Amino acid sequence: MVTQMQFNYIFMFFLGWKVLFHPFYISLTEIRYNPTDQSLEIAQKIFWDDLEIALGEKFNTKVDFLNPKNKADLDKMVQAYLLEKSEIKVNGIKVEISYLGYEIEEEAAWFYLEAKDIPVPKKVEIKNEVLISNFESQQNIINFYLEKSPKSLILYKDNERGELVF
Repeated sequence: MVTQMQFNYIFMFFLGWKVLFHPFYISLTEIRYNPTDQSLEIAQKIFWDDLEIALGEKFNTKVDFLNPKNKADLDKMVQAYLLEKSEIKVNGIKVEISYLGYEIEEEAAWFYLEAKDIPVPKKVEIKNEVLISNFESQQNIINFYLEKSPKSLILYKDNERGELVF
């Protein structure tokens, strides 16, 4: 299991190398259970240039996160892609995920999603296929916070699903 501090170090290391050589394909998904709102708060950190390639291929168009021709159209493409490539089941029941938006942070972007009316998780099944069909070595790291310490998964080609038990 990768701790949050370890992941941040690894992510920043890869980010530095990515700028020079771009040999690593990695994303981070943080899912936090909010007991007050009974919701899942989801944040995905993805390199925007990799996502431009995936969206361009899927929608047969040129995608530019830094200077979008139409931000609303870009949001629709991102929403469709992320919701298609991601799935969460809590206690055996598939949850409905809503896309909220994104913000650019240097070479990566944070994408925000949520799911409401979620009971306290005892078992969580997660599918994350983001960028896997576009980049052979893509790895998607998932950190799920029920309390303070996360439980983690690393998903990749031929292993796009994982399960966490609390």
